[in-house]
Amino acid sequence: MDTMTKLAVLADAAKYDASCASSGVRPPRGAAPGPASPEAMGIAYSYGPDGRRLALLKVLLTNYCIYDCSYCVNRRSSDVRRARFRVEEVVGLVLDFYRRGEVDGLFLSSGVIRSPDYTMEQLVAVARSLRRDHHFFGYIHLKTIPDADPELVTEAGRWADRLSVNVELPRQQDLDRLAPEKSLVQITRAMGTIRDRIEESREAGAKSIRAARFAPAGQTTQMIVGATEASDAAILAAAAELYAGQKLRRVYYSAFSPIPDALAALPTVAPPLLRERRLYQADWLIRDYGFTPDELTAGAEPNLDLSLDPKLAWALRNRQRFPVDVNRAPARELLRVPGFGQQTVQRILQVRRWRRLRLADLGTLNVPVKRVLPFVVTADHTPHLLRLDAVDLRDRIAPRREQLDLFGTAS
Repeated sequence: MDTMTKLAVLADAAKYDASCASSGVRPPRGAAPGPASPEAMGIAYSYGPDGRRLALLKVLLTNYCIYDCSYCVNRRSSDVRRARFRVEEVVGLVLDFYRRGEVDGLFLSSGVIRSPDYTMEQLVAVARSLRRDHHFFGYIHLKTIPDADPELVTEAGRWADRLSVNVELPRQQDLDRLAPEKSLVQITRAMGTIRDRIEESREAGAKSIRAARFAPAGQTTQMIVGATEASDAAILAAAAELYAGQKLRRVYYSAFSPIPDALAALPTVAPPLLRERRLYQADWLIRDYGFTPDELTAGAEPNLDLSLDPKLAWALRNRQRFPVDVNRAPARELLRVPGFGQQTVQRILQVRRWRRLRLADLGTLNVPVKRVLPFVVTADHTPHLLRLDAVDLRDRIAPRREQLDLFGTAS
């Protein structure tokens, strides 16, 4: 099998891993469709830690795997076309694409072959060769193998900008049923190793500019959505725990894709993509807006409302918290107003130091005034819409025909 044929097979096999892109693979405007498209060539679009948009060669080292995870199309028992890159082939592809200006870096993952340590050695060899032998300064994201020797993970972090260890499923009971060879304890232990090395590197870097770096862009993980009956509440609770305990940079959510010859226990229909989007929105609220998972999912309804963004859904369930006075409320309360993003709140805090804000001022700050009217008090506006006995409040604020999405509209 020639290198380009392997690329086609292993780029397609890598498309199920969302942990290098915030919202999937989106080729630029004008990209050619079909076999010559960026997706077909294995190019995925992501964002670096500085917010810069990156084109990454996204491939697996191999789609052979000794594990038999039921939800994975590359599982041991799956009847798929297999391929395996040699280390030098991946290095050559990256350099070739990079010199032509088609990619900014590499996202490299792999099925587990021979053993976790052997697989990790191969992944590290690619990154080491690019950095040391070819002086490659592009972005590198390596997927780490949970059971690999911590020393191999430490070396991976010396060459890569970002590392990731995929949780895949948020509950051990689901892993026991669908991926019995995996353990959340092992996965979080690997995450802990990366977390500790990152913190040590940052402390050393604060003392000396010559200190060796370690995964400066942090670590991420992925959770599969809809492969089991795990609710959004369970998924978000697991994510919040990982953010707090493992200091993750991001948790990525990937809607389950039905696979051929799957177990009867797996769904035959993919979950709505809108569920994946709502989880991303809720995740953002947890990371940057001070919400907790319990606030975003109601006890009787453990899944997020697909018809409303989580911030608006929370506001409608907590009508007693509104309206908020934009001239007096602290930042933490302003951040909970549907339609207010972080930048908007910072601008409000700055402006009100000098004068009281009016509705026209919110418009000047690019706030969607009509959308926030029910939730705020200004110097010239007091809403009358938020009555506790208004049973049609939801329909009046978010009519179905408009499907308003008030999440971060002015961030």
